[in-house]
Amino acid sequence: MKSMKNTTIAPATSGERLPIWVTLVVIIGALLSLAGAALSKLDPALLTTHALTDAARVYTDYTFARDLAVGLTLLALLALRSRSPLAAVMLLVALIQALDALDDLARGDFILAAGLLCFALAFLFGAQRLLGAPLWRATAWRKA
Repeated sequence: MKSMKNTTIAPATSGERLPIWVTLVVIIGALLSLAGAALSKLDPALLTTHALTDAARVYTDYTFARDLAVGLTLLALLALRSRSPLAAVMLLVALIQALDALDDLARGDFILAAGLLCFALAFLFGAQRLLGAPLWRATAWRKA
C-alpha cells in the first residue's frame, strides 16, 4: 500500500503550458475582478440598495484599485506562465473569496456564499496543481 505522505501532484515544468482548467479559472477570475473594478468605478450605486455616502465612495475607490490590481496581476502572470507567483496570487484570491463567503454567510446570503466558496476552491486547487504539492508544505513554495 502506498504511503500518502510521499504522494505529490506532478507539476509541469516552468514555461510548460498550464493545465487548461487552471487557465480557465484564472481567466474567469481575472475577468470577474476587472468587472468588479469597472463597476465600482463607473456605477458604484449598483453595489447597494442605499444612497452612497462620501465614506462609501471612498471604499468603492479602494475596491476599484484592488480589484484592478488583482485582475491585471492574474492575467500578467498567466501570460508569463510564472507558476510560483501565479500560485501565490491564486492563493490570495482564494482567501479573499473565502472571507467574502464567510461575510455573506453571516449576513444570511447563502446563494452568493456558495458561489464564492466554489471560486475559492477552484483557485485553491489550481494553486496546488501549479505547485505540485499540498500548499501547507513549505517545500511546495521553496522548490517552485
